[in-house]
Amino acid sequence: MFEYLIFLAISTATFALFSLGLNLQWGFTGLINFGHIAFMTLGAYTTVLLSLKGIPILVSAIVGAIVAALLGLVIGFATLRLREDYLGIVTIGVGELIRLVVNNQDLPVGDTWISGAFGVQSYPIPFSETPNLFFRFVMMGLLTLLLAVTAFSLWRWINNTRASGATEKLTRKTNKQEFISRLVVGIILGLLAIAVYVSGIISLYNYIPKAGLMLVALLVLAFVFWRLEMLVRSPWGRVLKAIREDEEIPKALGKNVFWYKLQSLMLGGAIAGIAGGFFAWQLSAVYPDNFQPQLTFDAWIMVILGGSGNNIGTILGTVIYFAYDAITREVLPKIIPLDEARLGAFRIMVIGLILMVLMIWRPQGILGKKEELTLGK
Repeated sequence: MFEYLIFLAISTATFALFSLGLNLQWGFTGLINFGHIAFMTLGAYTTVLLSLKGIPILVSAIVGAIVAALLGLVIGFATLRLREDYLGIVTIGVGELIRLVVNNQDLPVGDTWISGAFGVQSYPIPFSETPNLFFRFVMMGLLTLLLAVTAFSLWRWINNTRASGATEKLTRKTNKQEFISRLVVGIILGLLAIAVYVSGIISLYNYIPKAGLMLVALLVLAFVFWRLEMLVRSPWGRVLKAIREDEEIPKALGKNVFWYKLQSLMLGGAIAGIAGGFFAWQLSAVYPDNFQPQLTFDAWIMVILGGSGNNIGTILGTVIYFAYDAITREVLPKIIPLDEARLGAFRIMVIGLILMVLMIWRPQGILGKKEELTLGK
């Protein structure tokens, strides 16, 4: 049970990072990216291939993020001066192109060259060996600190709605609704955080290697989320939002729109590259078929479900997606007598139906705001 919760926590943290990169590009800047998986593929392969060459894991992961950002630079120079739909078309092609190149070319695995179709295995994974007791206590302390910071951040996020002044009756009603929705979301996320914390503490004490990886994934997710929140609230973030709404306005104010869009594409790509490293570490062996285009559209579901242009919403969308995935995998076979392939198709159909209902009932997503929607302009 604890091992399964840790597996889910790593998956959720990895895809929350992946989706935060997409949310920066689409939710805050309005860049249509249907090939986000390309950044993850480059990040994953760069990280594992460099670590097999003897380069430290941390340095390998950073280089993986830089290579993914450079891909954003190349795509951006080719497409960002054109209309938005050209970017969408090009990114679809790049996502598949990189997967096919990896599949058909020889890769430098250690001291030899091996066909990419055979995959890459036996690469170093963070904290795969049992640390001493003192270091395990340090890791448990870090996890406790992370829980405390998460609880405080959730409390402040919920309380911000009440603190905002409301003089008009309509505004008070809207704030009350937002407070209730934030309270419900906060309680759900808080309970999940406690479940992950308990599993993590027990698994770190009786050391399970995946527990160490989970701690690293959660720390990186917390750091990336914190920095993104600061960035999108800064003047830089406000320019991105202005570009998303109508890029002629920042142009009229003398902003270099192309350069801001390029920065957003590169930074989102770098975050996806980091997610690729965690994806590879969790799988313990990577093959080109692990990086199917479907993963990009899973990330779109997570962003839209939680609310585009909202980082907490993106994390919430990821949590809901993986909760839905885990529950339906366990429950559906007992209710509906279908084979595995048909059950997989049925689960995708149901999530499509949920998205359609959501788009009718709340098109801005669970935590999104109507004024954040670009489609209404």
